[in-house]
Amino acid sequence: MKNSTLRLIRRLPFLEGIGPEAWERLSEAMIERHFEPGQVVLEEGSQDRDVYLIVKGRVQVVKGKGQDETLLAERGPGDLFGEMGLLEQKPRFATIRALEPTRLLQLPEKGARALLAEEPVLLYRTVQVLSARLREADLHMIADLQRKNRELARAYVDLQEAQAALVEKERLEHELELARNLQRRILPDRFPEHPRVSFAARSRPARKVGGDFYDVIPLSEGLYGLVMADVSDKGMPAALYMALARSLIRAEAMREPGCVEDQSGAVRTEPRPRASPRQVLMNVHRLLMEMSRAEVYVTVFYGVLDPVTGSLIYARAGHDRPLVLDPATGCCQPLAAAGMALGFVEDVYLDEARVDLHPGEMLILYTDGLTDAESPEGEFFGVERLRQTLCRAGAIGAQALCDFIFEQVVEFQAGAGQFDDMALLVVGMEGG
Repeated sequence: MKNSTLRLIRRLPFLEGIGPEAWERLSEAMIERHFEPGQVVLEEGSQDRDVYLIVKGRVQVVKGKGQDETLLAERGPGDLFGEMGLLEQKPRFATIRALEPTRLLQLPEKGARALLAEEPVLLYRTVQVLSARLREADLHMIADLQRKNRELARAYVDLQEAQAALVEKERLEHELELARNLQRRILPDRFPEHPRVSFAARSRPARKVGGDFYDVIPLSEGLYGLVMADVSDKGMPAALYMALARSLIRAEAMREPGCVEDQSGAVRTEPRPRASPRQVLMNVHRLLMEMSRAEVYVTVFYGVLDPVTGSLIYARAGHDRPLVLDPATGCCQPLAAAGMALGFVEDVYLDEARVDLHPGEMLILYTDGLTDAESPEGEFFGVERLRQTLCRAGAIGAQALCDFIFEQVVEFQAGAGQFDDMALLVVGMEGG
């Protein structure tokens, strides 16, 4: 061993006070070792029995491996390790790993036993070191157990909160599913049958429930009320507002002549003219303003169709312009009549107009979720593409046309997300 190393280890407190002969045997038996950061000196579970003295650098004592690894201690110059394996004759309790460039003196088992037998002071110091290490290990294990108990307690609280959130999520999903089923029942899936007209519709909400709705309302005198509407919001708020608006539209559209009391006290039915589409929507607007203060509004197309004459009298409250398709010529024209959305500002204006639908023609009512459908590149389906789709469809039935339009929109989306509700109502004028 180099004289410089001997001079260095003579200053180590652990070896203080040993005799010259012991020094000579120690210098002959000890092996100088060098380790780089991260390099393992002793492996947990190994059968090594040698004792090590740190001359320079630092090592860490760890128990376990990987995520289960626990840091027990750090050792520096003058510290001894490996004494437990020497005394107990058992596998190594922990792993020793270099934290920085480290120089050690390794004393083989045989030499260590002989030295301890001849130098009682070293044996005493070794027992002292061992006792201190055991206390230190106990404290580390206790601290580690306390830490793990705290983590388990936090994990238990997190688990309880996650379970409560899961129960709440399942409850909300159940309620949404009930709301979705209810909304499905609200939207008609069967329409009146008439030899002069046919009806077909489809819808697809952006979420579980939506705010788009359509209706075909049988009226007196063989007339039909046609409704297509779009609530400005989405999800549950839109669904609630949709149910309110639909109920009001149906009630106003189906209002019959009223009963009055004459001077003798007798009650009689007094005929009165049916409310025009414009008046129906104005009444609905007034009721919405009285019943709801939500920051929501609804756009509505409402028309009254005479299937015999093909006459359609309508009002358009801010809704997308319906299209009239003549499959024979490929002509596809929008309806005019201007107007404002209902239920948002107090004063609204609504035009009323009339159009005559001829045998073979089709009326297409839709919401903007259909024309605002996006491709993966962010392009909108648009009104012009809808018109081209209608012309390309040719002379097919109302249900076939409805399905064809939805197929084209889904193909255009090509898997892109849906951000708005979609609804479509097709009215086909039959010949005869």
